[in-house]
Parts: sequence; C-alpha cells; structure tokens
Amino acid sequence: MKLKKLPIKAGVSNRHVHLSQEHLEILFGKGYELTPIKDLGQPGQYAAKEKVILVGPKGAIEGVRVLGPVRKATQVEISKTDAFKLGVNPPIKDSGDHEGSVGLTLVGPKGTVILERGVILAKRHIHMTPEEAEAFGVKDKDIVMVYCEGTGGRKTIFDDVLVRVSKSYALEFHVDTDEANAAMLSNNDPVYIIEEL
Repeated sequence: MKLKKLPIKAGVSNRHVHLSQEHLEILFGKGYELTPIKDLGQPGQYAAKEKVILVGPKGAIEGVRVLGPVRKATQVEISKTDAFKLGVNPPIKDSGDHEGSVGLTLVGPKGTVILERGVILAKRHIHMTPEEAEAFGVKDKDIVMVYCEGTGGRKTIFDDVLVRVSKSYALEFHVDTDEANAAMLSNNDPVYIIEEL
C-alpha cells in the first residue's frame, strides 16, 4: 500500500445542530443571536453555548450543541447509534444535501421546531484548500480512500471519502463518533490518503 506523504489531521464530529435564523428565534426567542464559545477547525465555524433537545419517535437526546454561524436551512448531524436511540433512519449525506433526509423535533428553552427533513448521517469527507488539493493530486468531489492507525493501533481504511475543496477550508478529515470509535481514532490524529493499494 502506498500513501500520500502529507498527513491530514482527523476531526471527530459529535452530534450537533446547525440552525436557520428562523428556527433559532423559535427555539431561543425573537432576535436571538448565538453565543460563540469555541472556534472549530474550519475557519469561521464555532461551537455555541446554546444546546437543544432532539426528540424522535423512540427517545430523546438532551444537551445537543448548536454550531454557528446560522445557515439557510436547519441541519441535524447524528451518528447511527444516536439514530437507534431516537428511532429515526437518516441517510448518509453530504452537508447541505437534505434530499431524502428525515425529520425530528427540536426543543429549546422558548419553543419547539418540528423538522420534516434535515437529519443526516454526515458523509465522511476531507476539507482542503485548492492549493492543498493540487499538492494531493485531487479535486473537489473526488472520492478517495484514507488510512489511519488510530491511537490504539487498530489500523483502518476508510473508503468512499469525499474531497471538498474551497478557499475557505482548513485541511481536516471529518468522521462521526461511531466511525472514529471503531477505528480508535481521536481528534488531531494523522491520517493519509491512499495513493494505491
């Protein structure tokens, strides 16, 4: 197996919510603005102080973090384990693609939002700038394989990894908690694009 020489740091995504301004105000009050508490790996993105409750047909998950800034459409990203607890069956989707996605109920301190769609399992992906894409020999929307050793030595190859290229991105490989736990992969662990098996 031949690996690209440049390492990419891993970013493990726990369950979270991106809210539209309309839904933010329903959940937290008219004119409400998010309160940033921590910058995330991608420029301009941050974890907010605000949290909501996810309610599905079979159960609820409390204390789910809202990420900012607000978006055009509300999106809920969960793991398959979360989906079992909630009783929903979301598809694997790229962020922003809500076609065929499922819904659930969001509960905030001031109100409730019943989502008809927008709940997804995020497709694993790599963020990179155009310059980094050139260095890796890939382009936007390419599909690659990624190799990792993980902190516990459970070597894993992730197939079907989407490459996302933008000037506004920072180099990072994103997986959800289920995928990371299976590979014993932690935040900031190095992973590598496989050049050839």
